[in-house]
Amino acid sequence: MSLLTVGTVAFDTIETPFGKAEMCIGGACTYISWAASYFTNKINLVSIVGDDFPQSEIDLLHGRGVDTQGLEIVKGKKSFFWAGKYHDNMNKRDTITTDLNVLADFNPILPKSYKNSEFVMLGNLTPEIQMQVLNQLESKPKLVVMDTMNFWMDIAWDALLEVIKRVDVITINDEEARQLSGEHALVTAAEKIHKMGPKVVIIKKGEHGALIFSEGKIFSAPGLPLAKVFDPTGAGDTFAGGFMGYLAGQEDLSFESLKRAVIYGSAMASFCVEEFSIEKLKRLSNEDIKERVDKFVEISRVTIY
Repeated sequence: MSLLTVGTVAFDTIETPFGKAEMCIGGACTYISWAASYFTNKINLVSIVGDDFPQSEIDLLHGRGVDTQGLEIVKGKKSFFWAGKYHDNMNKRDTITTDLNVLADFNPILPKSYKNSEFVMLGNLTPEIQMQVLNQLESKPKLVVMDTMNFWMDIAWDALLEVIKRVDVITINDEEARQLSGEHALVTAAEKIHKMGPKVVIIKKGEHGALIFSEGKIFSAPGLPLAKVFDPTGAGDTFAGGFMGYLAGQEDLSFESLKRAVIYGSAMASFCVEEFSIEKLKRLSNEDIKERVDKFVEISRVTIY
């Protein structure tokens, strides 16, 4: 089934306790598309870059089944750029530079072939852009998922709530869930967010896993202990890509299927953090993914009786 993803395609400069990567490939749409491509080959990408973005990277996406008709390339302009430095614990980071460049004038226009996409992943952009994408769809998708962040809660609250009303699933981290709901306990936070519109609330807890809340049911996906974590950048977007890619490859949107999708998303995110940028995502095999998913299953399995 077709998956429409909208978000940034960008350059990052990243410094962690394990090294530094300058002007590497980044952006939410990039991570989402690469992760999803292991589960579905009908991905419709909507983003914007300058003519400094390498054609070779666009060709690699094509090779993974990503349609880039919706990728606007602006001549004479630079792509979105972000630079950040992670603290020693890798859980916090400082933003050094944010250059919007072409993103400042992003006005997404969906190609005709995108307007009936069955699955939609709204990456972390302004609520106005997310709404603009939803308003261009010509048929109701089977599933709409959105990502957001506390920045939009601070400066675009009303617009954000309007988008939230129209989605089926929201993915946010625990800090964002508390801010959005005004509740500290995550169970209560999820209940309040449900009332805003989404049937499913996924709360990401970084290295501690993820929680999924749906119609009174709760599932806790474990975090996988890793021997090395080089770069957490894009892990949340990779999770979203694995989650949506898995569901787009299925006919089943039951709670059991959502649980499996969370595990697959977590597995893809665990690969992402092992190297800088999208380098690890570029060379995975189906066997690699199966082995990683099996590890998630094994560490969460228990026999009581």
